[in-house]
Amino acid sequence: MSKKIRLIITRQDGPDGTPYKETFDLDYRPNMNVISALMEIRRNPVNAEGKRVAPVAWEMSCLEEVCGACSMVINGKARQACTALIDKLGDTITLEPMRTFPVVRDLIVNRDRMFDALKRVKAWIPIDGTYDLGPGPRMPETERQWAYELSKCMTCGVCLEVCPNVNSHSDFIGPQAVNQVRLFNAHPTGAMNKHERLDALMGPGGLEGCGNSQNCVQSCPKGIPLTTSIAFLNKEITRHAFRKWFYN
Repeated sequence: MSKKIRLIITRQDGPDGTPYKETFDLDYRPNMNVISALMEIRRNPVNAEGKRVAPVAWEMSCLEEVCGACSMVINGKARQACTALIDKLGDTITLEPMRTFPVVRDLIVNRDRMFDALKRVKAWIPIDGTYDLGPGPRMPETERQWAYELSKCMTCGVCLEVCPNVNSHSDFIGPQAVNQVRLFNAHPTGAMNKHERLDALMGPGGLEGCGNSQNCVQSCPKGIPLTTSIAFLNKEITRHAFRKWFYN
């Protein structure tokens, strides 16, 4: 008799639907990940009771932990489904959508909150015009190395999911956007908008909303030093506030 694995999936038929759990039993194959298990369900959407149901809705893209699209809560831990190996999860696996974000359907969530935060802090390098501006300024190698670590963020949403200060009752911008402020303020060209980004972090829902739980840095799949960025920008904001007070 072939080995079976059981997936208990929290489903929701739409944004206003009521969450419910549905169980699926699958034949085990070596080297399966959660994505391949969900693909099996999509090919044959029959639950453990033998009833044919609507296929489970979920997202994916790169399948190599780069895009962040397949983030969900697996066995109680927010992570990416593409790198969640069945062999390391046990015979019974629970899948739930991240609850920090509004559920669209089943395991798909609306992550607009993160992208709106990036707009708020101007998380980009401003370029005037479409013509060739020539080579940009060089960054010292030591700065480039740590800036690269900050740039690994894939907007997956895990740091917001585990942060107790990011919820429907709070407008805290979240550790992901704070980290991007440090990244773009360190860039020789991005520094032109440094004060605007610091102003954004000083406003409502800014850095003052951080409770320093440090859940974000412990759960980040890319190992980004989020709490280091938060501490650094706390000092930057203090200096920025004093400058504004003295010179305005």
